[in-house]
Amino acid sequence: MHTNTVTIVAPSSREALRLVREQLGPDAIILSNRATATGTEIVAMVDAADGNAEQPAPSAQASAAAESPAITAADMSSSAPVPQFATATAPVTEPVTEPVPVASMPDHSTQAPVAARMSAVKDSHESVISEIHSMRGMIEEQLAGLVWNDKQRRDPVRGHLLRTLLGAGFSASLAKAMLDHLPTGMNFASGLAWVKAELARNLPLLENEDAMMDSGGVYALMGPTGVGKTTTTAKLAARCVMRFGADKLALLTTDSYRIGAFEQLRIYGRILGVSVHAVKDAADLRLALDDLRDKHMVLIDTVGKSQRDRSVSEQVAMLCGAGRPVKRLLLLNAASHGDTLNEVVHAYKDSAAGNELAGCIFTKTDEATHPGALLDTVIRHRLPVHYVSTGQKVPENLLLADRLQLVDSVFQSASRSALFVPGEADLGELPAALNNDAELAAAAAQVASQAEVAERLRAQCKKLIRVLAHDAEELAINAAALAGGDIGFDAARELWRDLGDERIDSKAVGQKLLMQARAATAGSCVSHILAVSGKADLLASRSGDAYSLQTSLLLSDVDGEPLAAPHQLLSTAGAVEHAGNHIATPALRQIEWLQQQNFDRPLVHLLERPPQMPQMLMWQGHHLSWLARGRGSLRVMDGADGSTTLARLAAQLEFGAPKTIIYKGKTAHQSATETIVRLRIKGNDGAVGTTPALRCVVTRIVDPHNGKQLAQWYLLSNVTGAVSADQLAAWACWKQAVDPFYRFLRQAVQQLGGCTEPGDADMLKRLSVAGQASTTIWRLAHKRAEWAGAARTLLAQLAGHRIRSAAVTAASAAALFEGFGKLIALLQALELDADAVHCAAEVPGLAVLPG
Repeated sequence: MHTNTVTIVAPSSREALRLVREQLGPDAIILSNRATATGTEIVAMVDAADGNAEQPAPSAQASAAAESPAITAADMSSSAPVPQFATATAPVTEPVTEPVPVASMPDHSTQAPVAARMSAVKDSHESVISEIHSMRGMIEEQLAGLVWNDKQRRDPVRGHLLRTLLGAGFSASLAKAMLDHLPTGMNFASGLAWVKAELARNLPLLENEDAMMDSGGVYALMGPTGVGKTTTTAKLAARCVMRFGADKLALLTTDSYRIGAFEQLRIYGRILGVSVHAVKDAADLRLALDDLRDKHMVLIDTVGKSQRDRSVSEQVAMLCGAGRPVKRLLLLNAASHGDTLNEVVHAYKDSAAGNELAGCIFTKTDEATHPGALLDTVIRHRLPVHYVSTGQKVPENLLLADRLQLVDSVFQSASRSALFVPGEADLGELPAALNNDAELAAAAAQVASQAEVAERLRAQCKKLIRVLAHDAEELAINAAALAGGDIGFDAARELWRDLGDERIDSKAVGQKLLMQARAATAGSCVSHILAVSGKADLLASRSGDAYSLQTSLLLSDVDGEPLAAPHQLLSTAGAVEHAGNHIATPALRQIEWLQQQNFDRPLVHLLERPPQMPQMLMWQGHHLSWLARGRGSLRVMDGADGSTTLARLAAQLEFGAPKTIIYKGKTAHQSATETIVRLRIKGNDGAVGTTPALRCVVTRIVDPHNGKQLAQWYLLSNVTGAVSADQLAAWACWKQAVDPFYRFLRQAVQQLGGCTEPGDADMLKRLSVAGQASTTIWRLAHKRAEWAGAARTLLAQLAGHRIRSAAVTAASAAALFEGFGKLIALLQALELDADAVHCAAEVPGLAVLPG
């Protein structure tokens, strides 16, 4: 067998493909393609058996061009017709590689040092890694197209239901989250009935109209322009008049912009016998509502504003400052696109300044073609539906929302001529509903055919990878170094693989994380386990909502190295920490969760600041250990009656001998001293008491070269005296050193698909895996061993980047995460499982891999 490989450069990709076909024939395989200054460069190859495969006779120009490694369009005639080029499906055989100089080849027969081996690997395979990088996009694109067909093959009913939901207007995230819980063994009819029941169960509605009417109050109808606020106000006013009379109702309008707006509402008011008032600003609104206090109910017709109009917040502020509680009802146009509805809810909800929306009213449902977007929006935002408007008639076309009727209407009103929703014929997919055995058999045959194509493409991709990375043992060497480097590589790799396994849910991932955390702390901690709870700020990839990912990070009490991140908690951004101990914040819930777990060593929680007094006393009773930095101005008891500050108290203490530490990446001297303090407590009855005794460790950090003081910390802790003051000071330094970890966590979340909406069933699974992967990448980034540097270089190359310095920046951290995912995928494609990695570790010269 022999292999022909050629590099072709042409002004355009079409011209380059023509030259490839002309030079190598129709069975050519594209290895890489990229844009250059002179045009498009394509590297292609073809395998042929001597005397067995017929190769097209090259033209004179092609023969001459074959003598040069790069062929340009100017070297060959462009008069031939452009063929329809496709990647070959012929099997790729093992190639005979070009001779490699002996000096550049790794010697496996000698006990060479690992660093020398890896240096040789890097030098001899830089071109291989470069080619892998150039082809990764092509492989990913081809494999991504197989996902849908694989799911169809495994569960055709689920695929049919998903297309039905998407065609009705539901978002992909909500549809997928719901179908993840679809019971097995259902056909399409029973599955659709289950979907309808789930939608009805999760649909928030106004449960009791009588209670709403009886309570009365002020209601403002809000929404974008043209949504039907004035007509709906009249309809709702008619319902109120029929219930408790016209003299108990008043109508207000703030719409002074639209011509005839007040006159239209006044006509409705004259018909109903209801007084109508116009207001122009906040002061006018307060006066009008004050005059109408004797009315049982007041309805406000507001001016329509686009959801992107900045004055929406001003309109909401005017209603919130009206002097009386104003309940806001948002009108949603059923004929709007789902993304538009989502924007509207966010605009009118987020501008509320604490005054939440009371609910919503569906309008123009008789004009909607895909009303599923309405239900999707209110389910995700938990926005109760009060009424449904189905036309222009007053008051007949305003109905009380009914769950089953709303859900049924979604699937009954699907348009048969949906021009702007791709149909199954457009996508080349299976029919949405299979109604007889013949159709089922045909669908099964088509799925089987697609499965065969998918398997054949996978096999070709694997062979193509082997062609470019023919020496898979060298990748195993790097994997063995990572596995033996004591950075949690095997655990992170296993979790990373679990992301693609639909049988493993977030609960199973959480249990695995806890088991890995127990194993890691048992092997790396001596007397205590250090726990840090911090957060990474995230933005939802679709809505742009802000969230905080609170993460529990466990550190070694020997060197402060992050060991595990066993628990993730997602909350809305800006969660307020309460002074009392009745409402738990995300950080407090993380601490409570850790205390409930069964670790074999006591936990010490490293806090950013001392806990509030009630929390401190409660933790003291629960034997919860903590260490925190206090301010020098914090007052502590001085004797029986007086008090002083921590700074004044520290000035009277003598410091011990300095010790060498690493502070902010540089060598520094640290000295510490210790005393016992108590904090003053003032009870509700005015009596003054004190907290239990706390250890106060004052640590001073100075520059060893010029003696300049770099920092002075005042540490408070209830940890027993078995831990020395120097050790507590070291723990505080380690806490500060891992604060940038949460930037790594944000990079990991982005690499694994980002933060989506809370309805995404797989989001918690991704966040959990991101936390543990961040500990592995953090440890790899901070390892100074030579094998770690080689591993970082490899991961960066797989990601198409280059790490230029030892310091890990945000960009290089992102490259490490991307390369980590590529490495795992490449190992899996090459079938280098755990057994292969361990076998590679037994190769002579690898037994001395440093930890």
